[in-house]
Amino acid sequence: MKIIEGMKKIKDLQKKAEDYRGKITQYHADVDFENPTYGTVDDQKAQVSKWMQGHSDIIKEIGELKTRIQKTNILTSVTIELGDKKVSKTLAEWILRRREGALLEKSAWDALNDRGLMERGQAKKSTGEVIEVKLRRYYDPKERDAKKEALRSEPFVIDGALEVINATTDLLEL
Repeated sequence: MKIIEGMKKIKDLQKKAEDYRGKITQYHADVDFENPTYGTVDDQKAQVSKWMQGHSDIIKEIGELKTRIQKTNILTSVTIELGDKKVSKTLAEWILRRREGALLEKSAWDALNDRGLMERGQAKKSTGEVIEVKLRRYYDPKERDAKKEALRSEPFVIDGALEVINATTDLLEL
């Protein structure tokens, strides 16, 4: 089973579990003057018991699939080309990079700006003396712009690579 198949199966199983919970909620109890929906009182009790067991089995299967996906993500290393560099990380590291790392790194580069200061101008000292001033940057604007652009597109590059990897990589067994 491929990673994407496991992910889709989890979604399907979650819907089935939700369906069971709805049935359990609706049919687990009634009042004695009503006729049981599923035959006799014993039949209804057996049906609720089947749903409970089925739900338990589904939750167990979801847990196993999620664990297999996590194991695969932790143990499978892949190389993705970012810009002109080939970078190797495990799937788990790529997922974290996609979800958080690239965005946080970009926010740091976004913080580099001129803070609304004038490029050149005059300022008055506390003594009243007027002096010439010019902006002093402690970063390279060209490097900042290149990094911001690379980090802006990085999540999309990672997404594309992960889609292919998820469709072609087999889940590891437990």
